[in-house]
Amino acid sequence: MKELLIRILDLFGLACWLEISTEIPRCIYYFGPFLTLKEAKSTQDGYIEDLTEEGAKNIVVTVKRCKPKELTIFDDLGESKNFSAILPSKNEIQTASF
Repeated sequence: MKELLIRILDLFGLACWLEISTEIPRCIYYFGPFLTLKEAKSTQDGYIEDLTEEGAKNIVVTVKRCKPKELTIFDDLGESKNFSAILPSKNEIQTASF
């Protein structure tokens, strides 16, 4: 039942997603979907730990209700890039830097 609800919310861009951006490498990662803010936040430490172990620097975590088009956006040229791979966010819930 929970999975069905998550799928419905995700279909309409209302599910919670973790948006984790890193400066080095210049990437945006999306992890989810999650039913609640609490559920999304409970998983963020594991993702941060994994990215840190891989050498990521300047990690910023935001929990959003959105519908990502891509789960990983990588700026391989190091150029300023428009990271518009999500539909406009209805609710930006929380941001934290690590």
